[in-house]
Amino acid sequence: MTVAYDVVAFYAALVLWSALLVWGFRRNDHRLFFGFGLALLLFLNLRYFVEGPPGAIAFFIGIYDVFDNIGLGQGETAPALATCAENACTVWGDRYANHPSWGVAFYERFASGPTLRTNLLRAHIGFNTVAFILMHVQLLGPAAMKRRSTHKIVGRISFAAITAGTFCAVWLASEHGAVPEYGGFAAELGFYSMSAFVYGTVLIALRAIRRGEAAEHRKWMIRWAGSMWGAFWLFRVLLVVTGPLLRNYESASLLISIWLSAPLGIAIAEYLRLRMARRRTSVVKKTTLPAMVGAR
Repeated sequence: MTVAYDVVAFYAALVLWSALLVWGFRRNDHRLFFGFGLALLLFLNLRYFVEGPPGAIAFFIGIYDVFDNIGLGQGETAPALATCAENACTVWGDRYANHPSWGVAFYERFASGPTLRTNLLRAHIGFNTVAFILMHVQLLGPAAMKRRSTHKIVGRISFAAITAGTFCAVWLASEHGAVPEYGGFAAELGFYSMSAFVYGTVLIALRAIRRGEAAEHRKWMIRWAGSMWGAFWLFRVLLVVTGPLLRNYESASLLISIWLSAPLGIAIAEYLRLRMARRRTSVVKKTTLPAMVGAR
């Protein structure tokens, strides 16, 4: 039986990443968590350019094969699972014959689809990856990146990248209504909604800075970051959790991820922003109160 050691290594990396999340909350310092998350994102996305979409998608499906087959006996299947020709849509060889049906459709659409569709996928992934990284450079980067001139240049590049990436995403989504394994028209609308959350937050941030409202700009940039993290990472985490639970309902798991990941990401980002603001206020009170008492 084939063992997908690269998937096993990815699981180990996720465990370490989870530990960094806990450590970050205890220390109120999330830089290691964000940095490790960016490294994992690059690991997943660069595969589409190094080994091509079919190989990258087979690895992606392999991540979910383990969870979606939990509790299934030999020869058992479920409405949300499907098989693919010669089991080529996974990196697990013949270990798992059943795969999430959305994953099989995803693989087949790019293993034998038109060149334009493949190029749109690569462009979407490439541009969104650039925007994702530059977003963190602006929010968490060194002081040199926060100078007005540098920040403005990086911001323009980031906005151009997310504009191109979103355009490709919407184009790709326009075909999803014809894919029942995705959820048909509900999936198409869901991807439009995801794009609206991602692009809408950055547009509001851009409008704020053009009005000279720096605080409002940063607020919406954090919300944009939340939408990006949600659309990428929460999307994938939700599939891990809901996939095995909703095996009897085709496309239900994927539709939940499509519709909820971006708004959930924004909500979490807003919670973290308010949490950091409260901590800063608390620190200011602790440092200024003794000084005021001493002055009396």
